[in-house]
Amino acid sequence: MDSLTQIVLGGAVAAAIAPAPHRRAALLAGAMLGTLPDLDALPLALLTDDPVARMTWHRSASHSLFVLPLLGWAIWALFRRSGGRVAESPLRWFWAIQLALVTHPLLDAFTVYGTQLWWPLPMRPVMWSSVFIIDPLYTIWLLAACIAAWWLRERIAAQRVLLAGLVLSSAYLAWSLLAKVAVDREAGRALAAIGLADAPRFSVPMPFNTVLWRVVAMTPQGFVEGERSLLADSGPMVFRGYRSNLEALRAAQGIAAVQRLDWFNHGFQKAQVRDGVLVLSDLRMGAEPDYTFNFAVAERDGNAWRAIPPEQLRWPWQATRRLTAMWERIWTQPALAQAAAGNPVATPAASASK
Repeated sequence: MDSLTQIVLGGAVAAAIAPAPHRRAALLAGAMLGTLPDLDALPLALLTDDPVARMTWHRSASHSLFVLPLLGWAIWALFRRSGGRVAESPLRWFWAIQLALVTHPLLDAFTVYGTQLWWPLPMRPVMWSSVFIIDPLYTIWLLAACIAAWWLRERIAAQRVLLAGLVLSSAYLAWSLLAKVAVDREAGRALAAIGLADAPRFSVPMPFNTVLWRVVAMTPQGFVEGERSLLADSGPMVFRGYRSNLEALRAAQGIAAVQRLDWFNHGFQKAQVRDGVLVLSDLRMGAEPDYTFNFAVAERDGNAWRAIPPEQLRWPWQATRRLTAMWERIWTQPALAQAAAGNPVATPAASASK
């Protein structure tokens, strides 16, 4: 999630646990602890200029549920030994520090980016993908609670406001999971109707909301992509088919950057050849044809592919047009999807054969 969200989550958690006389200090300490795991971007920037390494090592050791509790214990022990507030109430501060740290990667796991909760075990990153990386409807409750608690100081009302903020924000996460289940159920029906019942797939909310969702499923030719508005859509989902250069992708499987990206994005990537260069796009973030992460990883060498230093490519993205279209899509079902409501098999099947 974004930095502001992690700051207010850490602050709210720590201040809700710490003793009332320490509340303002806990808000500040929790805010710092809440953003600490994301500071791994600084050493990564100093250690490597490889964009694939920077992307895939972010949210690894610094977000591990094996590492953070040890770090939290070390911070707690250091401040307890030096006296002050932590020494006055060691048990409460122990849990305030631990939970301010650990809630950071747990919240990140609700996004689609991928969080390596079990590092250093060789497990793929966790991506529950039920919220977008910036979601005001999650953040607003925590932000309001932290502001109110700062001004209320030691009053019992501050504790109640903090707990209310945590409950409401957690309820929003629960809603996002229920919404995802509903979307996945509809997607499963539509994909089964076009012969893709067992296809690897993922669902993810569109930016800043949890009512408009995007679903991608992999196919032997590439992938299909569909949308679902929980407010506007009825009938089966409609999927559009897109090609990926799977032949080039298979031929380049021996290249380290290709293997690393395939592991990190769970195989949800699009391959294309541009001017003799193999470009891989992460299908999880963005929408056809605009993706956030695009990497040039190899160049053609006769009939084979030769590794090149990975380069992140940035293509023009018309944010205003995209966001306006997304807002309209939340409230409006496209005419093609409306027509499909009367014919749940034929329309999706035709759209998948592109």
